[in-house]
Amino acid sequence: MTDDEIFTPHEGGKLSITPTVALEGRRDLSIAYTPGVAKVSRAIADDPALTARYTWTHRLVAVVSDGTAVLGLGDIGPRASLPVMEGKSALFKAFADLDSIPLVLDTTDVDEIVATLTHLRPSFGAVNLEDIAAPRCFEIERRLIEALDCPVMHDDQHGTAIVVLAALRGAVAALGRELEPLKVVVSGAGASGVACAKILLAAGVTDVTVLDSRGVIHAGRENMNVAKYELADLTNPRGLRGDLATALEGADVFLGLSGSTVPESVIASMAEDSIVFALSNPDPEIDPAIARKHAAVVATGRSDYPNQINNVLAFPGVFAGALDAAARRITEHMKLAAADAIFRIAAEEIGVEHIVPSALDPRVAPAVAAAVAEAAGSDGVVRTHVAEVTATDS
Repeated sequence: MTDDEIFTPHEGGKLSITPTVALEGRRDLSIAYTPGVAKVSRAIADDPALTARYTWTHRLVAVVSDGTAVLGLGDIGPRASLPVMEGKSALFKAFADLDSIPLVLDTTDVDEIVATLTHLRPSFGAVNLEDIAAPRCFEIERRLIEALDCPVMHDDQHGTAIVVLAALRGAVAALGRELEPLKVVVSGAGASGVACAKILLAAGVTDVTVLDSRGVIHAGRENMNVAKYELADLTNPRGLRGDLATALEGADVFLGLSGSTVPESVIASMAEDSIVFALSNPDPEIDPAIARKHAAVVATGRSDYPNQINNVLAFPGVFAGALDAAARRITEHMKLAAADAIFRIAAEEIGVEHIVPSALDPRVAPAVAAAVAEAAGSDGVVRTHVAEVTATDS
């Protein structure tokens, strides 16, 4: 792609607001604005739950970033992150017909971020946290979930984890294997690495080992952040120590989320019928063609190779389902349900080069949304009053 092809579509931004009501005459103005709107405002003042019916907040997602961990660019600041957040909002609309507002915050202070979004709560129905560096992202998400009565999800963590789980289910199905006994090695203990390790454990995988730049995370290590100490308690059941080469010897699955380079010899040391997810962008940890010499299934985060693991398979449907159900939060069960929904679509034509659906498959977001909404109901996290006032007669 040329520079003109890239920059021209971004001129003036990628978003606009379009009214949903006619504004062609004096009567239209009287209904949409004053004096008619005063009746709606009074009704909401008497019953705040009516906000969900008479404003756009019920299906409005705030896409929030501080610009500290943007794509593969790192800490580039809020202004430079805004084109990415606009793009995310465009994806919400295209894949799930959800409106969203990009909000980039000129602060990295956890208290300030939580306070800002708490004060803005009347303006949106859900929060998609994006491109916030670890380990602050864990605390920000946790505190916002506690502070807000609406769905909050850090997509770099959980969107990635959902699609990784769906893809791993697809890989084992294509190979005629089982998920639970796999020896999984996760390279990277940032936002996505931590979330992927946890969702794999929740799905029943019993042997997950995680590495950071210092090697295997284990209970005897010191000077780690809170998230890594938690991982040390949950993972590495065989008590491994050392580097990636040590961890991958005889392993079934490599999950790359660190941007590092993995030598061919290390992949070659894995178990028979191994699975390699080299997800760093734009350059996978190992060239897929080389990985295929040794692994039975290879996936990347890129669209120009088979088996693209892309968050767009998850987040539009997850938020649509959570908002459709008027959920107070997004539970682990809802994430697992999303992964299962993605896998079920792929399973219709499963193969070693088709372990997940295409990112453009129009069936995915509706299927994920339905599964997530059903899980929200069974988990008891539905705000009943809001669900009632947003229901429409069929």
